[in-house]
Amino acid sequence: MNKQAKKVWSILSTLLVVLVVLCAVFLVGSRLLGYQAYNVISGSMSPAYEVGDLIYVKKVDVNTIQEGDPITFVLDENKTVATHRVVAVDAENQCFYTKGETNNVVDPPVHFNNVIGVPKFSIPFLGYAADFMQHPPGLYITIGIFLALIVLLFLPELLRKRKTAKAGAGNEAAPEEAERQAEAADTAEPGSSTEPDEISE
Repeated sequence: MNKQAKKVWSILSTLLVVLVVLCAVFLVGSRLLGYQAYNVISGSMSPAYEVGDLIYVKKVDVNTIQEGDPITFVLDENKTVATHRVVAVDAENQCFYTKGETNNVVDPPVHFNNVIGVPKFSIPFLGYAADFMQHPPGLYITIGIFLALIVLLFLPELLRKRKTAKAGAGNEAAPEEAERQAEAADTAEPGSSTEPDEISE
């Protein structure tokens, strides 16, 4: 592999590793900042949130939520999570009335205790990647790709060091051989020669 190809490969492999790390940060690291990520799987909130978007939800004081705010909540007994807009607040009964942007009917009352939080921002299309990376076989494929990239990123450098080490070992052997030859010459008798004597006729 010539230097130009090595340089291109190094850049591409580095970019791929950075991309995988960024995805991991957006999917896992966001939890360290108090966000929960949810994949949008329906168009009920279009155009605010489209299918495939990844929305980041943060827990807030329910008393600060007002009519018109989008909220993420547990919709039913099956623990289905939904994100809809608040159309009315019933403070007396501690519940919200919500509706999807494209829905024609209002959802059943959402009790304050079922509110997960308020969406703060979203990233288009990242939901597709999140869904793929978090569930088998996509999870295993992602881990395999990440490990392969790590190996390929550092393999050329390891091979280069190994080649340099071998070359260094070869250079060290040459002076030792020269030294042995010099010692052999010093121990030879004066006037002796390795050439055969001439025979005069």
